[in-house]
Amino acid sequence: MFIEHKVSAFDDVLTASRENSHRFAHPGLTGRAARGLAVVTCMDSRIDPLGLLGLKPGDAKILRNAGARVTDDVQRTLVLAVYVLGVERVLLMPHTDCGMTKVTDGDVHDLTARHGVDTRSLEFHTVPDQIAALRRDLTRLKASPFLPDDLAVCGAIYNVHTGMVVPVGA
Repeated sequence: MFIEHKVSAFDDVLTASRENSHRFAHPGLTGRAARGLAVVTCMDSRIDPLGLLGLKPGDAKILRNAGARVTDDVQRTLVLAVYVLGVERVLLMPHTDCGMTKVTDGDVHDLTARHGVDTRSLEFHTVPDQIAALRRDLTRLKASPFLPDDLAVCGAIYNVHTGMVVPVGA
């Protein structure tokens, strides 16, 4: 059966989940950000946002996408985080050695086209200049008509080779 075949591709993580449930230590957490923080970062698996920022489960809302970009969906999610889930500050945190800095939208369209997939209706938000993109995204958040004027917003770059987070001014 089609569904069973697809599920078997996830046996390793489903087994790990069952094992983890026996030592699960956070059943009482609410959906609110206990430290009032949202972190927008990249989907790169080298990034452990809670660990590198000294946080624990329940402290922050973590939003991840390719390149840590402030997309319309990130803005939508931050509106919910601020007005519903207790977020009072936002850290935009892209990282060094990001794959999104190594391609253009055109490169991605060409690559997918070679596989017979037309992605021209998608914008990938690739990052030719990471600092400039971070500053644009900081400005976009600060100017958002959907978020409070007094929302604390900060930008920083996470170095995947040193573990350091370095603030970047707007």
